Order: sequence, then structure tokens, then C-alpha cells
Amino acid sequence: MQLKRKIAFIGAGNMAGAILEGLLRAGAAQDEIWATDPRQERLDELRADHGIRVGRDNAEAVRWANVVLLATKPQVFDRVLPEVAEAVDPETLLISIAAGVPVGAIEARMPEGTRVVRTMPNTPALVDAGATAIAAGAHATAEDLAIAQRIFASVGMTEVMDESLLDAATGLSGSGPAYIFLVIEALSDAGVKVGLRRDQALRLAAQTVLGSAKLLIDTGAHPGQLKDQVTSPGGTAIAGLHTLEAGGLRTTLIDAVEAATQRAAVLGAEAKAKLALE
Repeated sequence: MQLKRKIAFIGAGNMAGAILEGLLRAGAAQDEIWATDPRQERLDELRADHGIRVGRDNAEAVRWANVVLLATKPQVFDRVLPEVAEAVDPETLLISIAAGVPVGAIEARMPEGTRVVRTMPNTPALVDAGATAIAAGAHATAEDLAIAQRIFASVGMTEVMDESLLDAATGLSGSGPAYIFLVIEALSDAGVKVGLRRDQALRLAAQTVLGSAKLLIDTGAHPGQLKDQVTSPGGTAIAGLHTLEAGGLRTTLIDAVEAATQRAAVLGAEAKAKLALE
């Protein structure tokens, strides 16, 4: 990856770690990355494992960088943003991965004209299979969006959208891994019920979900078309599908995404109100 930019991670938790590891695997240089975190043991770990610059001074890292990833927990955003604001300059691009924090709330705490991009990655980024929704702030440029896409493409796929859709992306792809883990667990339980060993059932369930998703992505076929290919007249799959439809699986998943989207909107409003009061 030839970004040729200095990237500072403000916060070095699991998601930030996954992204910086993805950047390094994609060809970013060690001296192009600086990570800050309040936990010295985490900084020591990152320096030992990856040879990147580390420190605890957020303002110093921001002054050094021209791309800053805001990767702290939303609960401490109010304490971190003033440190970023005092050090940011007009050439700095801010990219936020903080769930539920609107672009406007960040822009309001920054100097006028600061370029901000908001993202919503998900946990499969930890294994380079993430899905990241990306939205531009008021002052972000097409080049800024392209930089964000290149960063998050190092850990999966990206989708650019209007910020008004990020709550929906949170409800679907952000929270979606939890739904799929529940599906895998249920399939594994079912396998045990019908006689498989637990380890066999779990491996078969997980690989079935992985393989089905890969088949969909690689072929570009509609999921209904692929479903029909598995479903032969009077066969096993149609019997199982009948039970799933009777149990309301489709409706339940739709309701889950809708509920998570609504909750994301509430959390976003709370975050915006909190930052506005600071």
C-alpha cells in the first residue's frame, strides 16, 4: 500500500490493532504509523510485535500525522477530542471509527473546516474479512474518501454511503456478526441434537456459513437463486426451509436489524448531546 501518509491511531484497542496490522500487511511502512493508548502494556506489545511508533501523548501524535484515526471508545471521546483539536491542522484528515458518534459532533469540536470521515467497521476486520461503511463529513473531499477506502480495504470490503445511512449499516453489518454467531451456535446445537459430536457440528456449521457467503460473493448470484439450487423437489432442504419460514426466521432477522438500527440512532443522539454539552 503506497499511501505515503503518516497515520496516527488515537486509541489502540482490538479494532485499531486489526487495521494497523492490515495496513502493514498491505505494504505500509512501520515508520508511517504511530499509535497512542493510555495502557503502556498495549503500547509495548505493539512496538514489540510491529515495530511502529507508540506513545501516550495524543496531541504529539496528531501533530506528527496527516491522517488521524480516532479509535477510542465513545465513552472517552469527550476527553480525547480537545487534545486532537489543539494539535490538528488544516491538512489533517480525521477518520473516526467510534460507533454512534456523528460527524457533526466531531466537527463541532474541531477548528472550522476540519475534514472528517466517519466509518463503521465490524469485527471480522480482525481476520481481514471486515465490512466497513464510510461516510464523508461536511468538508471531506473525494480524495479523503479514497484514502479511507484504501485503509479499510486492507481488512475487508468497503461501502461509501451518506451518513444518514450509517445507523442502518450499524444495524446490519456492524451488529450482524452477533446474529451470525447465534445462527452458527444454533446450527451446531441442532447438529448435536441429531447425533453429531459438538466439535464436528461446530466446524460443519461454521464452514457452511463461510462457504455459502463466499459462493454468493464470488458468483454474484441472487441468494434466492442459490437457495433454489440447493432445494430439490421433495428433498431435505425444502423440508428445513419450510420449518424456518414457519418459525419466522426471515421476519425475526429483519426485526433484529431494524431494532439495532433504531438503537444506533438513539446512541448517536446521546453522543451528540453529550459532546455538545462539553
